[in-house]
Amino acid sequence: MSVEILTKEDLIRFKIELITEFKNLINERNDQKKKWLRSKEVEQLLNISPGTLQNYRINGNIKWSKFGNTYFYSLDSINQSFDDNSSAPFS
Repeated sequence: MSVEILTKEDLIRFKIELITEFKNLINERNDQKKKWLRSKEVEQLLNISPGTLQNYRINGNIKWSKFGNTYFYSLDSINQSFDDNSSAPFS
Protein backbone atom coordinates (compact mmCIF):
# COMPACT_ATOMS: atom_id res chain seq x y z
CA MET A 1 0.00 0.00 0.00
CA SER A 2 1.50 3.29 -1.06
CA VAL A 3 1.19 6.48 0.93
CA GLU A 4 0.67 9.84 -0.71
CA ILE A 5 1.55 13.00 1.10
CA LEU A 6 -0.59 16.08 0.60
CA THR A 7 1.16 19.39 0.61
CA LYS A 8 -0.24 22.75 1.53
CA GLU A 9 -0.18 23.68 -2.15
CA ASP A 10 -2.29 20.61 -2.98
CA LEU A 11 -4.89 21.68 -0.44
CA ILE A 12 -4.91 25.25 -1.73
CA ARG A 13 -5.36 24.00 -5.31
CA PHE A 14 -8.20 21.72 -4.17
CA LYS A 15 -9.85 24.61 -2.34
CA ILE A 16 -9.71 26.82 -5.44
CA GLU A 17 -11.14 24.04 -7.64
CA LEU A 18 -13.91 23.36 -5.14
CA ILE A 19 -14.88 27.02 -4.85
CA THR A 20 -14.85 27.39 -8.64
CA GLU A 21 -17.11 24.36 -9.02
CA PHE A 22 -19.57 25.74 -6.44
CA LYS A 23 -19.66 29.09 -8.24
CA ASN A 24 -20.38 27.34 -11.55
CA LEU A 25 -23.23 25.35 -10.01
CA ILE A 26 -24.75 28.47 -8.46
CA ASN A 27 -24.50 30.39 -11.73
CA GLU A 28 -26.10 27.52 -13.67
CA ARG A 29 -28.99 27.42 -11.24
CA ASN A 30 -29.50 31.19 -11.44
CA ASP A 31 -29.45 31.06 -15.25
CA GLN A 32 -32.26 28.51 -15.38
CA LYS A 33 -35.64 30.20 -15.62
CA LYS A 34 -38.67 28.70 -14.03
CA LYS A 35 -40.92 27.21 -16.68
CA TRP A 36 -44.06 27.13 -14.56
CA LEU A 37 -45.38 29.70 -12.10
CA ARG A 38 -47.99 29.39 -9.39
CA SER A 39 -50.91 31.80 -9.12
CA LYS A 40 -49.23 34.03 -6.51
CA GLU A 41 -46.12 34.36 -8.66
CA VAL A 42 -48.19 35.36 -11.71
CA GLU A 43 -50.20 37.86 -9.64
CA GLN A 44 -46.96 39.46 -8.44
CA LEU A 45 -45.36 39.36 -11.89
CA LEU A 46 -48.33 41.04 -13.58
CA ASN A 47 -49.32 43.12 -10.53
CA ILE A 48 -52.90 41.84 -10.68
CA SER A 49 -55.42 40.55 -8.15
CA PRO A 50 -56.46 36.91 -7.78
CA GLY A 51 -59.83 37.82 -9.35
CA THR A 52 -58.18 39.33 -12.40
CA LEU A 53 -56.02 36.24 -12.81
CA GLN A 54 -59.15 34.10 -12.57
CA ASN A 55 -60.80 36.23 -15.29
CA TYR A 56 -57.73 35.82 -17.52
CA ARG A 57 -57.92 32.07 -16.94
CA ILE A 58 -61.67 31.86 -17.66
CA ASN A 59 -61.42 34.08 -20.77
CA GLY A 60 -58.46 32.10 -22.08
CA ASN A 61 -56.04 35.04 -21.96
CA ILE A 62 -53.49 32.94 -20.10
CA LYS A 63 -52.90 29.23 -20.61
CA TRP A 64 -52.84 27.20 -17.44
CA SER A 65 -52.67 23.69 -16.06
CA LYS A 66 -54.09 22.38 -12.84
CA PHE A 67 -52.35 19.77 -10.72
CA GLY A 68 -54.37 18.82 -7.67
CA ASN A 69 -55.76 22.08 -6.33
CA THR A 70 -52.91 24.22 -7.66
CA TYR A 71 -52.96 26.22 -10.89
CA PHE A 72 -49.73 26.51 -12.86
CA TYR A 73 -49.04 28.97 -15.65
CA SER A 74 -46.40 28.62 -18.34
CA LEU A 75 -43.97 31.54 -18.25
CA ASP A 76 -43.48 31.15 -22.00
CA SER A 77 -47.25 31.36 -22.49
CA ILE A 78 -47.45 34.55 -20.42
CA ASN A 79 -44.60 36.10 -22.39
CA GLN A 80 -46.29 35.04 -25.63
CA SER A 81 -49.54 36.67 -24.48
CA PHE A 82 -47.66 39.91 -23.98
CA ASP A 83 -46.05 39.61 -27.41
CA ASP A 84 -49.38 38.84 -29.09
CA ASN A 85 -51.09 41.77 -27.37
CA SER A 86 -48.20 44.21 -27.40
CA SER A 87 -50.34 47.01 -28.84
CA ALA A 88 -53.19 46.53 -26.36
CA PRO A 89 -53.70 45.03 -22.91
CA PHE A 90 -55.37 41.64 -22.56
CA SER A 91 -58.64 41.64 -24.46
